Amino acid sequence: MPFPAASSPAARVPRSGIRTLMELALADPRAIHLEIGEPDSGPAPHVVDAVAAAARTGRTGYTSSLGSLDLREVVAARVSRTHARATRPDEVVVTHGAMHGLAMTMSALLAPGDEVLLPDPVFPNWQMAAIAAGAVPRTYAARASAGFVPDPEEVAASVTPRTRALVVCSPNNPTGAVYPAHVVAGLLEVARRHDLWVLSDECYASITFGAPHVSPLTLDTDGRVLAFFSASKTYALTGWRTGWAVVPSPEVVETLGQLAEATVACPSAPGQLAALAALTGPQDDVAQAVARYRERRDLACARLARRGLRHVVPQGAFYLMVDVEAQDTDAFARRLLERRHVAVAPGSTFGAQARGMVRVSLAAPRDDLLEGLARLADEVAGRRDEQAGGLVGGGRTVDVAASA
Repeated sequence: MPFPAASSPAARVPRSGIRTLMELALADPRAIHLEIGEPDSGPAPHVVDAVAAAARTGRTGYTSSLGSLDLREVVAARVSRTHARATRPDEVVVTHGAMHGLAMTMSALLAPGDEVLLPDPVFPNWQMAAIAAGAVPRTYAARASAGFVPDPEEVAASVTPRTRALVVCSPNNPTGAVYPAHVVAGLLEVARRHDLWVLSDECYASITFGAPHVSPLTLDTDGRVLAFFSASKTYALTGWRTGWAVVPSPEVVETLGQLAEATVACPSAPGQLAALAALTGPQDDVAQAVARYRERRDLACARLARRGLRHVVPQGAFYLMVDVEAQDTDAFARRLLERRHVAVAPGSTFGAQARGMVRVSLAAPRDDLLEGLARLADEVAGRRDEQAGGLVGGGRTVDVAASA
């Protein structure tokens, strides 16, 4: 029997280049992992203790498909405080990670054939979710020459009669760009002008390096912004799979609850308990993690500059886009892993504006990051030498020994 059915949107969902490299790297015990965005520290001890205590007393059963009320209340109070937007618990939907929330929302808001605008460079999972919902992903440019910050008028020029939603991500994955207030306001004005939903991915809202985070949710005046958050990056709870969405429409909230019931039944009870403890407990670990990411960014950029590798200095999140002077970044990434045991995410998976680049995770341990970048620079230098020397040794290219 044919699988998947040729007419199924699932047949058109592409594979993420990030996960492809990750799977290859997992088979290499010597690999330095710079391809995946996962904090190198674990959850705070008080978070683990709270979940362990709940598990011992049996608080691990089903919850509401919309999430537990105590967590929704805490999230509403937090968003009211951090985003200067009065938020009620009934506007909060707890999700099985932020991406699950975004995927359900695309299914809820987009009809087959509707278009959704995504920033390029693009996080590939947005494209995958849009295609799975039967929608058509289109992109708007966020150019390296502008620090990967989009121009709202260029975004407006990308709108078509079929566009229904605009995805905004600041701090951005994969680029680390943080959009200034006037750009966020401009994007929201484009959405108002064309009557678009705005889906604001704010998984990295707490991770900025001196540049203030400005959310479209703060500037929203007519209920078109839905914002998505995660405990994964801020609180090192990646595998606990808990996120939340702020949804201004009661009808959309109800639909998301039905979709959650149809897909995961409800978000993870232990994950929700972990998020509750993380949000209500000490925030020292968050501040320390952000300081570590900033230090690694500065060290990484300095090392790349010394080796003559072009890059865009990130203002938030924990990613760094590096120009590796290769048209085929898939081949470059595979070669880097095979020869030098360093895994990076190829630019090809992020779209046209990431051409010739790779994404490096600053969340890797400091020594691994610096060693991995040294090996990456050696690989680029070796390719330069090969290209400068042309064919040698009777038509064979010289192989470059892997760094120790």
